[in-house]
Amino acid sequence: MKKYLLVLLLVPTLVFSQSKKKKKLAEEKANTELVARLTAHVQYLADDKLEGRRTGTRGELLAMQYIVDQYTQMGLEPKGTDGYVQEFEINEGRQIDETTLLKVDGKPLALNTEYLPLAFSAPKSVKGAPAVSLSETQQPWFRDLKDMLEENKDNPHFDVEDAIKKIVKSISTKGATALFVYNTSGITDNIQFNKNDKSDAVSMPVIYLTKEGYRKYFSDNSATLEIEANIHFSDKTRKCRNVAGFINNHAANTVILGAHYDHLGYGEDKTALDTGHVIHNGADDNASGTAALIELARMLKKSAPGNNNYLILNFSGEELGLFGSKYWLEHPTVNITPNYMINMDMVGRYDTSHKLTIGGFGTSPVWNDVLTATKTDLVLKLDSTGSGPSDHASFYRKDMPVLFLFTGSHSDYHKATDDWQKINFVGEKDILNWLYRLIETTDTKGKLVFAKTTEPQMGRSAGYTVSLGVIPDYGFTGTGMRIDGVSPGKLAERTGLQTGDVLLQLGEYKFVDVMSYMQSLSKFKKGDKTQLKIKRGSEEKVFEIQF
Repeated sequence: MKKYLLVLLLVPTLVFSQSKKKKKLAEEKANTELVARLTAHVQYLADDKLEGRRTGTRGELLAMQYIVDQYTQMGLEPKGTDGYVQEFEINEGRQIDETTLLKVDGKPLALNTEYLPLAFSAPKSVKGAPAVSLSETQQPWFRDLKDMLEENKDNPHFDVEDAIKKIVKSISTKGATALFVYNTSGITDNIQFNKNDKSDAVSMPVIYLTKEGYRKYFSDNSATLEIEANIHFSDKTRKCRNVAGFINNHAANTVILGAHYDHLGYGEDKTALDTGHVIHNGADDNASGTAALIELARMLKKSAPGNNNYLILNFSGEELGLFGSKYWLEHPTVNITPNYMINMDMVGRYDTSHKLTIGGFGTSPVWNDVLTATKTDLVLKLDSTGSGPSDHASFYRKDMPVLFLFTGSHSDYHKATDDWQKINFVGEKDILNWLYRLIETTDTKGKLVFAKTTEPQMGRSAGYTVSLGVIPDYGFTGTGMRIDGVSPGKLAERTGLQTGDVLLQLGEYKFVDVMSYMQSLSKFKKGDKTQLKIKRGSEEKVFEIQF
């Protein structure tokens, strides 16, 4: 009797032990399958046949179709404008074609460093044998801008491009076939190629000779030169596509989960950090985040915490300036009340030296409680900043709490060596399991409160010593640099700058886009005083500033 009683007492313990063992085996199996799926996703997305997934290319289209197929198979609700897809266009403005050339006595000059066609130049070919010092009919003519610049150095209304256009109009009646301009003075002339120039072309090619180009080829005024020029432009646009899926719990609020899937192609957009026309597969940046988002969507589709809906967004155009996330926010494909946004960008290199950085920690006071409650063995590094160089910044600027998951930069960043073999898939699996638990933890918190944070200073990362404290709007297609945000407590805010202001000039340096703005910043150091000219609506304003 005692034996039977002992056996009966042991039965619950044995059942519990067997249940625990089965649960552990099921978890191990699920983790093994998750690692296998993550590996398969990254291997496909970072394969050479996708040619680096450059925005608007066939390779990016293949990546988009792969993502759509995954969401279709798991039964995610499509929430693009055409099924899962939201197509949009990026206008890159006027570009100098590769066929453009300038030869002097048979020697080709270097574009940008020795010469530059102006954006309002006539797209024509011209040949001639002019003397630099003479103005002969049916030949190119030359003009030194020195006297004009010196006469107008204190004239705030002087516009050098308008002055050049007037010269063209005058000499076109006298038989000139092209105009070459140069500047032998020490005055900054601010002549640059303005891709956003929408003015009509003038009647002849207009070519600016840099100081180096003038000194090397044209400084002998008595010389007669054999000149051949071929000027061609094109207006470049790209078709791009976001991918959107939805898990509808009929809840009041929606959690947005995102990752970009575009990369650098062959490095044509000049953001690669190595040289040569080679495929940049972008396994970590951001096939890793794309794979993680696909698998997070699968987890949530299978078992989603019920107090939020979940919008899954794969963005295009991130590498060009967060174009996809900005476009979706301006043209949302579903009517939701957003709760918070989580962005995964480069989550494939986790190890003891590449911790899991959690950006956006300061964008809601709730995040501290959530992260404390979500237990993990992962080594975390917290960063309060809500902005930054990835798509979560677009949502932060719309006053949404955000988190940014990132396992750190590395020597393969934006290089052709960022390949799938270097991804830590087990580490990525651990990050995903932790992230799912974090989403579960937020489910009882209601709508998260938003908080503003400090923002990284544009320019400092490039080695510049000064910054205004503004965030650029990379999608702006006008002349100047429109600002998308102003950092609290920084120079721009103290000066009175506002989101939407278009910056035009710092001191003597005018700029036409983000790149020329950055170049103008490099001319200043801490303590320098200067003037900042901006356009606010239709009104121009000038501010006195000190860095």
